[in-house]
Amino acid sequence: MATWNLSGTRHHVLICNGGSCMRKQGEEVTQAIREEIAQQQADAIVHTTRTRCNGRCEDACIVIVYPEGVWYKEMTPELGRELVKEHLLGGRPIREQVLYTYQEEFGGTTRGAEGTNKQQPSAGR
Repeated sequence: MATWNLSGTRHHVLICNGGSCMRKQGEEVTQAIREEIAQQQADAIVHTTRTRCNGRCEDACIVIVYPEGVWYKEMTPELGRELVKEHLLGGRPIREQVLYTYQEEFGGTTRGAEGTNKQQPSAGR
C-alpha cells in the first residue's frame, strides 16, 4: 500500500468505476487519464481516485475534477487524455462534456440526462 505525499496536489480527479461507467469504458478512461498524467509528468500535482457509482449512470462515464467541482459526462479514453492536457494543465475545462460545476451550489447544464431529485430532509431531523 502506498501513502502519497499530497502537499503539492492541485487537482483531485474522481473517476467513476461503478457498473454503468465500467460498461462505458470506465477502466480504459481511468488508465488513459493516469497514463497521460504520467506522460505529462504531472503526478505531483494531480491525484486520481477510483470511485463507485456517482449516481449519473445515464451520463456514463463520469469524471469529477476538484477543487473546481466540474462533473464531466460521457468520457472516453481520448477525452480523458484531453482532460489532462486542457483542464488540469491548461486550466480550460472541456465545455462540451461539462455536466455540472460547483460554485457554492451545483449549476447544471441542459446537456445531461434529467435526474431524480433527492428527498429533502423533513423539519426537526
